[in-house]
Amino acid sequence: MEAMTASSADPQLIARLDEVLGRIDAAAARAGRDGAEITLLLATKTRTPAQIAEMIELLRERGRRIAVGENRAQEIAKHEDPLLAGNGVPRHFIGRLQTNKARDVIAFAELVHSVDRDDIADALERRAELADVRRDVLVQVNTSGEESKGGFGPTLEALSPIVERLRGSEHLRPVGLMTIGANTSDETAVRASLRSLRELRDAVRERLEIPELTELSMGMSGDLEIAVEEGATIVRVGSALFGPRD
Repeated sequence: MEAMTASSADPQLIARLDEVLGRIDAAAARAGRDGAEITLLLATKTRTPAQIAEMIELLRERGRRIAVGENRAQEIAKHEDPLLAGNGVPRHFIGRLQTNKARDVIAFAELVHSVDRDDIADALERRAELADVRRDVLVQVNTSGEESKGGFGPTLEALSPIVERLRGSEHLRPVGLMTIGANTSDETAVRASLRSLRELRDAVRERLEIPELTELSMGMSGDLEIAVEEGATIVRVGSALFGPRD
């Protein structure tokens, strides 16, 4: 594909992107951080290869850390489109995972965000072993306590066994934690749910002596400022960048 320039890109796309980057940078500055060090993960559910490729090019022009993330295993195939294949952008899987899709996810993703229960860890381990690959994973934590959300309980007692088990794997490597912020307009509750992930990561890292447990995947289009202020290393953004889904 011929390289895209800023002048040929969709002006609405550019405006949305620069607004999101401005939000990230302002929040990072408030926390004494550098916004350019935060990975902007493009949540690409229902987006076309052309849309994704255009956004990647714009982010590269701005010198940003980029990853692409799929929510649904059935959409993985679109990333083999010539517009996206071999582009060097890290691929993540960010959705709720069923065990029968573990093979597809292991083949696709360098980082799996949603290890939310023991049977998923088992399935990913088996498929990674069969494929003779090693994959990074994040342990999903239900920091808000909402029944609709998956994830391990937000305590050291709940998290230590799964992180310890993953550390002992030859094919999976735990590199951090993931959460979805509280589903409420109460900013205090959202902040508490995100802050607790950082505190849990630090506590697990210290207890189990795992210095590589560094990543915090939290924050989406609606709460990314709070997530950045609370230490997110990866923010997952879809609609704020691409616009409403069809």
